[in-house]
Amino acid sequence: QVQLVESGGGLVQAGGSPRLSCAASGRTFSNGAMGWFRQAPGKEREFVATINWTGRSTYYADSVKGRFTISRDNAKNTVYLQMNSLKPEDTAVYYCAGRSSSGDSSFLYEYAYWGQGTQVTVSS
Repeated sequence: QVQLVESGGGLVQAGGSPRLSCAASGRTFSNGAMGWFRQAPGKEREFVATINWTGRSTYYADSVKGRFTISRDNAKNTVYLQMNSLKPEDTAVYYCAGRSSSGDSSFLYEYAYWGQGTQVTVSS
């Protein structure tokens, strides 16, 4: 079992650059790929970014490509999401997710472990 706890959300002005963190505990963290997803009010949860177990492979949703960066520190059992040039449409609850497989994935159903989410609100 893996427990995931997100932090770093809050109210941010448009153009801001907050960093989300996701601390993992439980079974081995470094062997599994990790991802970030988000859910805006009234919308379905959507893929944001994913990183494989080594950290050498990443993939992003088109809506955040070039603005967000996912990274991980396996020694600290932590994955990060650096968000730059935030827009009001980035407002959502951001969820950290983990999977047992080592390869990155943009598919929500392939992730078995989820954090409780952290709210990011971008004001214009």
